[in-house]
Amino acid sequence: MARLSRLIRDGGMAAAFLFLMMLIAAKLNGSDDTRMSGPFHVVDGDTLAVGEERLRLQGIDAPELDQICEDADGGQWACGREAKKFLGEFVREDGVECVGRDRDRYRRLLVRCRSGEFDINAQMVRQGLAVASGGYEREQVAARSDGLGLWGGTFDEPRAWRQARGSMEAPGIIEMIGGWISNALGREVSEGEHG
Repeated sequence: MARLSRLIRDGGMAAAFLFLMMLIAAKLNGSDDTRMSGPFHVVDGDTLAVGEERLRLQGIDAPELDQICEDADGGQWACGREAKKFLGEFVREDGVECVGRDRDRYRRLLVRCRSGEFDINAQMVRQGLAVASGGYEREQVAARSDGLGLWGGTFDEPRAWRQARGSMEAPGIIEMIGGWISNALGREVSEGEHG
């Protein structure tokens, strides 16, 4: 009986490993990235628009537009509006390009945006105006250590803020597994964090 149990366990592990390898191979094999350049319209701290197309910055989660945070002295500041303003400053530059392939549950193209070698997604987290949600953990540690932006006081994580207001569905298990896999590849398969 123990031998059968071990055989089933080992077979399950092998199947899971093969499935993971197939997903990684599919991601590495694809070359169907969509590239977009501005002018961009800034919707909020992690969403852009180009014409009718909506772009969601991958690996970050910025405060919602109406979200209010507290500074170190207990004063309130419009952290959601500040995140939008900060992102707007980055995407006004000439030469900004956003690249993505996958879409979230809201059909937004999931993108990483750059201005030359400058990673805009990373800077949103590094300046404390977004939290890491599948990448950029080093930038978040640095922002928190320096007490920048959100980390200079208290705030509700954007995800918790949306959930408290009933404006978000929880991601499914497939989306969560896809996020874990894509973190290993440096991109995300799906991101259904907010609408």
